[in-house]
Amino acid sequence: MHVERDDGVMRITFDRPDVRNALTKAHALELAEAIADAAPEEDDAIVLAGEGDVFCAGGDVGDMQGGESREDPQAAYEEVTETFGRIVEAMLECPVPIVAKVHGDAVGAGLAIVALSDIAYAAANARFSCAFVRVGLIPDTGGTFVLPKLIGLRAAKKLAFTGEFVDAERAADLDLVNEAVAPEELDDRVEETVERLVARPTTTIGLMKRAMHENLDRHWAEALDYENLLQVQALTSDAHEEGVSAFLEGREPAFEEY
Repeated sequence: MHVERDDGVMRITFDRPDVRNALTKAHALELAEAIADAAPEEDDAIVLAGEGDVFCAGGDVGDMQGGESREDPQAAYEEVTETFGRIVEAMLECPVPIVAKVHGDAVGAGLAIVALSDIAYAAANARFSCAFVRVGLIPDTGGTFVLPKLIGLRAAKKLAFTGEFVDAERAADLDLVNEAVAPEELDDRVEETVERLVARPTTTIGLMKRAMHENLDRHWAEALDYENLLQVQALTSDAHEEGVSAFLEGREPAFEEY
């Protein structure tokens, strides 16, 4: 994959089109480290994309052959945790909003990466499959955690148990992606959203993301208390001061530094 930074946007592109942008364990760790490197002081948004005709075909099946996983379960556990597991940690804890631009199929871990993204748009001809069952695996890269929360338990079970493909319209209906758009409109739709994110205070978005993720399974009273704690951080921030000043002065806020 290659990583570029331009005008506050980190663009991470899967770049193995010859193998449908499949991820080896080394690539998974590289992706996790790139996302973990994002910081609101430098980055306002992350865009995930793929070269060629496919967004990401998931884990590289060839990379799964051999090794000591059958003989040493503890080593296998550590290997999964420190590669594809690191992607989940990095994406959920990233203080910068992550946008997935899904121009082609997202399969296995590729589907999970889309689900973990904060915002996702898909070309209408893209397809999605939770394909782990086809190689005798359960969903990883957070699949068993994020999919039931995002699309519902029954829909998640059907995708996981069958490994079937669903089209982009169905993915949008399930809330796996925000919207399915014509392929020729995908770039513009993503860039419109990225421009809006760049114009917003990134530190505030990071607090929103943190609150939403932390509060997913909390009782409402505990969730409200945590929300209020983070709101205090927002209320005492420079971004809030700039937003209020801009409102009172009848101008657009300058959130570039926040």
